[in-house]
Amino acid sequence: MANEKFVFVEKSEKLDKEQLRPSLTYWQDVWRRLKGNRLAMAGLVGVVMIILFGVFGPSFSKYSYEDQILDFANISPKFEVYQLEDDLFVFLTSDYKLVSVNGDGELLARHKTVNLDVINKRYTYDLNGNEEADDGDVIVDFSYKLDPAKADEGINYSVTYKGIENKEFYGKMKNKTFVWGSDNLGRDILTRVMYGARISLTIAFVATIVNLLIGVTYGSISGYEGGRVDNIMMRIVDIINSIPLLLYVILLMVIFTPNEDSPAWFITFVNAIGDLGVIIIALASVYWVGMARLVRGQVLGLKEQEFVLAARTIGVSKRKIIFRHLIPNAMGPIIVSMTMMIPSAVFTEAFLSFIGLGVSAPMASWGTLANDSLGGLTSYPYQLFYPAAAIAITMLAFNFLGDGLRDALDPRLRKG
Repeated sequence: MANEKFVFVEKSEKLDKEQLRPSLTYWQDVWRRLKGNRLAMAGLVGVVMIILFGVFGPSFSKYSYEDQILDFANISPKFEVYQLEDDLFVFLTSDYKLVSVNGDGELLARHKTVNLDVINKRYTYDLNGNEEADDGDVIVDFSYKLDPAKADEGINYSVTYKGIENKEFYGKMKNKTFVWGSDNLGRDILTRVMYGARISLTIAFVATIVNLLIGVTYGSISGYEGGRVDNIMMRIVDIINSIPLLLYVILLMVIFTPNEDSPAWFITFVNAIGDLGVIIIALASVYWVGMARLVRGQVLGLKEQEFVLAARTIGVSKRKIIFRHLIPNAMGPIIVSMTMMIPSAVFTEAFLSFIGLGVSAPMASWGTLANDSLGGLTSYPYQLFYPAAAIAITMLAFNFLGDGLRDALDPRLRKG
């Protein structure tokens, strides 16, 4: 009878009614807040997509970054075609080359120019591979565009094939051979942009990791020691920071250019690292100064905290205090700075390649692709659009992610 007076409560009723959410660790709470930032998540998705695009993209392409098909140079991603037969279409490139494609938009062949009548604006092309003009020749009449009655049709020329004038314009087709078009040497722009992503991201990540290691170590030692040591170390940073990066790169390229008097080991080393290694060394030798300043400022504030005093009291060595207590507590700003450093390194590499101080041809970098496209900018704007868009998207993605991490890692911005 006594047991009947007791009522066992459910497990859910034992919970604290004041508990608004489950307890989270610091990094779990960071991830929760990061997920709530739409721009940061968009940046994270963009970063992942760019990495996958550069790492795995070239394996799905049938071309390499150096493969050239000169007959298909400067072919745009879309072109206007005339239909000659059931599965035979032709279009004229910006430099007046006649190219045939099939019904799916795959490039078949470039045809020989038989006659260029510039005065009458009539160009004749050999379609059948014969040396002399015959019934198989294609005649392109550019005087057709001078007809005012046809001005609103958007057709710039008429095509005569086997004596039959085809005035009906078939339409636009997508380039299935070169999805993003080809450059002035007939190389696939999509493949070259993929390889450019590899080079740009490799330089950015390697330089950032090296800068992270050097800058964090240098700044933490400077901030913890303080006094004269800190003063001397920061003056060295000021000297390095006062010299422009471009001068560093030029100087390193002069140094890493072997001559006939250079020792064999030096020539082997230079050939091994290549232009890519020179740029990485240049960025790694300069970019760490910003990280060193940031870490020094964080350490100057943390070293006066009670946990550092307790570690000193029990005899913990300086190295352990720095690497086990101070640096882990400054990881939030370090991660944010590292995220912001990557797009800056990508842009710097693209700039150096753009002005001719980056990777050498035929290697593809976003900067070299942009530089190569300048000569035909008015005629082939797509050649500049794709590498420029890749640089812009990469920088936006990393900056969005960095802003989101800054907000998520700052405990002062924590909301309920």
